[in-house]
Amino acid sequence: MNAIETTNLTKYYDSLCAVDHLTLSVNNEIFGMLGPNGSGKTTTVLMLTTLLHPTEGSATVCGHDVTREGEQVRKKLSYVPQDMAVDIKLTGRENVLFFAKLYGIQNPKDKVDEVLGVMELSDRADDLVKTYSGGMRRRLELAQALVHQPAVMFLDEPTIGLDVAARKKIWEHIGMLRNNGMTIFVTTHYMDEADKYCDRVGIISKGKIVALDSPSALKSKLMKDVITAKVSGSFTAQPIEGVRLVGQKDDEITFTAENGKEALPLIAKALSDNGMKVHSLSLREPTLDDVFIDAVGSHEEPRHFNDHQFRMMLHRRH
Repeated sequence: MNAIETTNLTKYYDSLCAVDHLTLSVNNEIFGMLGPNGSGKTTTVLMLTTLLHPTEGSATVCGHDVTREGEQVRKKLSYVPQDMAVDIKLTGRENVLFFAKLYGIQNPKDKVDEVLGVMELSDRADDLVKTYSGGMRRRLELAQALVHQPAVMFLDEPTIGLDVAARKKIWEHIGMLRNNGMTIFVTTHYMDEADKYCDRVGIISKGKIVALDSPSALKSKLMKDVITAKVSGSFTAQPIEGVRLVGQKDDEITFTAENGKEALPLIAKALSDNGMKVHSLSLREPTLDDVFIDAVGSHEEPRHFNDHQFRMMLHRRH
C-alpha cells in the first residue's frame, strides 16, 4: 500500500478544470510537485489533505479515502502551509504544546521536548517566537507538524523567503524525516532544490502531470547538452538536424543536442540565415529548469498579483 494514491482525481471550479484526472502514487520518498502558478498544485494538496472535496475520481492517504474517511486521513498526515502558522507572542515550546494538546497527545511535555530536539530548537524553546529567525520559525512549524507522529507530511513552499543557509537546514531536516520512513509531498518553485533533494518530481500544467520521474532521469531525456543562444531579431523556428528546440525567453533561445559541440556552428548558421544576430552561444548540461520549460512551455501568470499578501508573507518569515 502506497502512502498516497490518486486515481483520476479531478477538481472543477464551475467550468474551470483545476486538476484534470490526476493518477499518482507516492510512498516513502520526497516527492516534489512543480508547476507554474495556477497549474493545480495547491488544489491537489488541498484535496489530499481533506480541505477540498474532489469533483471526480478518488484518493487515499495511508489506505484511507480522503472523501469518506476524512478523520482517519487527518490522523495520518500533517500539512505545513506556505503562510506561517506560529504565534509570535508565545514561546516555541508553547506553540508546540498547543498542537500537542489539540491532538490529545499523552505526556505532551515529553513529546514537545522530543520534537523540539529533533528540529534543533531546544536551546531556544523558551524564547518568544518573535525573536526567531525565519528559518527557526519554519523549523518550529515542522516541530508542530511532527508532534502527533504523522506518516505523511505535506509541505507547501517550505523554504520560500529564507536565506541559503536556512533553506539548506530545512532540507536537511526534511531528508532526515524521509530517512526515518516518512513520506514527504512538497510543492516548490525552487528548481535547484527539487533537483538536489527530491527523489521524484511531477511537473503539473493546466491540471495534468506532463512529466514524472527522478530529476536525473528527466534531465537525461532532454538529450545530452543544452545550448543557449543570446540573440536579437525576430525568431522563427527552423528544423536543425540533431537539434531540438526547447523554448525562448526574452532574448535567449534554448536548444538540446546529443553532441553540443557539433551543434554549436549549426545553430549559429541557422539563426543567422534566419535573419537574427547571434550575440553569444553557451553550452552546458541540462538542469531541471530546462526540463520544466520543455514540459510546460510558455504560460501566463495570474492577472492580479497580490503584492501586499506576498510582502506580508515574507515579513512574517523574518
